Amino acid sequence: MPRAQHPGGDRPRCWTAPASCSPRTATRAPGPRISSPAPASPAAAALAGGKTRRGRDKVEAEIEKITRKPWTRRVITWQLDGDQPRDLRLSWSVDPEARAALEEEIFGKHVLITSHDDWPVPEVIAGYRSQSEAEFSFRQMKDPHVVSFSPMHHWTEHNIRVHVFTCVLALQTAHLMRRKAALAGQRPSVRELLAQLERIGETVLIYPSAGGRPKARRMTTELTADQRELYEIFELARWAPRS
Repeated sequence: MPRAQHPGGDRPRCWTAPASCSPRTATRAPGPRISSPAPASPAAAALAGGKTRRGRDKVEAEIEKITRKPWTRRVITWQLDGDQPRDLRLSWSVDPEARAALEEEIFGKHVLITSHDDWPVPEVIAGYRSQSEAEFSFRQMKDPHVVSFSPMHHWTEHNIRVHVFTCVLALQTAHLMRRKAALAGQRPSVRELLAQLERIGETVLIYPSAGGRPKARRMTTELTADQRELYEIFELARWAPRS
């Protein structure tokens, strides 16, 4: 598995490259995104028109919430004038020097070192980034809506091993189902996929008869467009009730 190292101290540059660090094979990697100050524009327009009824403390709290991220607070400066709601006016600006310093500090290089010398560069980068997929799978095992690893009502070592094996098998099956859906053109998350399939049910209609036992008719519930696609992808008609 490729590993990332950051040469040059605590200020790496934002490039992703194999161990050779060849300029021909290095690819630009996205740096951290700086939140846009656009959400402040409607607030400024509302204050300029005297339309707000909130006090100064509540308006300041909302502005603090919009600019709460550390990168945003370093780049955006704002000032709120006035005391009464009708007199409040908001002015804000982006400090280009602070943004340039932030980009210089945060953006960096990632050198990937791997023992797979025969791998092409895209596979080395993909292998490094796949670590997040493994970490995400561990989080899903704790999600009660996906695998429900806990609570574990077992105490003996044998039962605990069986429980863990069942959970890993269930997660693997769910990811294979997501892959099959992706190959067919749908790209839901595991949770979204399971939620859509869970809503596909069976309805039983009971018809009274003049004599004897009442008649029952079984049918699939009405499907949405996404559910209909999943219904066909996984060939659920094989298990659907036949009227």
